[in-house]
Amino acid sequence: MADPRPFNFDQDFGDAGQHAPQRKKRVYLANEVDLIRTAAFSEGEGAITARAKQTEAQALTEIAEACRQALGTLAEVARDHRRGSAELALVAARKIAGGALDRFPEAPIKAALEALGREIEHQPRLVIRIGDPSDALRAAVESAAADAGFAGQVAFRADPEAGSAAAFVIEWSDGRAAFDPDEVALRIQQSFEAALAADGAHGEALNQATHLSTPTAGA
Repeated sequence: MADPRPFNFDQDFGDAGQHAPQRKKRVYLANEVDLIRTAAFSEGEGAITARAKQTEAQALTEIAEACRQALGTLAEVARDHRRGSAELALVAARKIAGGALDRFPEAPIKAALEALGREIEHQPRLVIRIGDPSDALRAAVESAAADAGFAGQVAFRADPEAGSAAAFVIEWSDGRAAFDPDEVALRIQQSFEAALAADGAHGEALNQATHLSTPTAGA
């Protein structure tokens, strides 16, 4: 038999003479306690700082999203305001122009004859098609033609299909000029709608191309 061994609390009498795991130290010196406390505080502070940075980053992301939505809403409000202002201006312009044409229906044709001076000055005859060729209108048109240098004959033709008293057609041997306030108003409206559509598309493109970058937390 093997020689008996004295009992030792740190010694394992099992197979292969393995020693029991070393027990944890239960008594610490003051400096060791300070080190452990400092390490624990640092670990806790790091965890709190990490959570604070995560919360800050999430808050900044939410703020950026709110700003993006607000900018989109402001862009829509601005477009609606521009559209409303332009529509109001068009309505006002139509009222003013309509009142002026009702009071001075001869003004557009007089301006046209003045602009066509060189085109018609050597023509033998002009045909004026107008809705209601009244005597006053005839006299005003003949006077405007003479002032433009036209010395030929002016023939008037009533045009029942003319939508406005100021609408007219001037015809000569190799040319023609026409004016219809309703058609002009329609073209202006179409141009207005096209400009608004282009403005809306431009605003949407800018909104899609603009990205709000979220600042890095703690930066």
